[in-house]
Amino acid sequence: MGFTSSVVVSSFLCLAAFAALSAHAADPEEIRDFAPPANNAIPNASYFTFDGLRNIDVKQGQFANVTNANVNDFPALSGLGVANALLVYPPGSVNVPHTHPRGTETLFILEGTLEVGLIDTTQPVPVLFTQTLYKDDIFVFPRGLVHFQINKGKKTARAYASFSSTNPGLVSLPRTLFGVNIDEEVLTKSFEVSADIIRKLSAVQPF
Repeated sequence: MGFTSSVVVSSFLCLAAFAALSAHAADPEEIRDFAPPANNAIPNASYFTFDGLRNIDVKQGQFANVTNANVNDFPALSGLGVANALLVYPPGSVNVPHTHPRGTETLFILEGTLEVGLIDTTQPVPVLFTQTLYKDDIFVFPRGLVHFQINKGKKTARAYASFSSTNPGLVSLPRTLFGVNIDEEVLTKSFEVSADIIRKLSAVQPF
């Protein structure tokens, strides 16, 4: 097993424990049909429309392009318990291992092929489930569990994600573990690697 694989496996195990401690509070129940616009303005059709997925700027590179439509960008979702995102995966790009502490995600493949992975932490030893998804397939990532996607094909893949929360949250493994200046000794002992390796991982400004 190469260095990268070792770090990824170790990261999965670390985040599996971390995710188990994540908050699992559901969205508060909305007692109205919908939340009114700010300043109690009279709503119109535009209030219920989100056009932020039109003509998005797709960046080529090693990471997937994610455009969110959650309560922060689409106020009409407030209290409704849903959010969405459009994901575009250039060839070879990855949506890094991460978790959504406040929402379950369903991923619908619009175009192309994706490899996805999900870590089951209900067993004494975490189990990795992987699947190849094709156009029109749907995969579910339960709330709080670590998951990822990668486009191993030669064509761009596109997917639409729906969440069971207006703001499902995002905990990125690379950014959380190597982007916040955790004590170097903690990481070297946790992953059983040298300080030089930890410094290299921290220096790349992970996604």
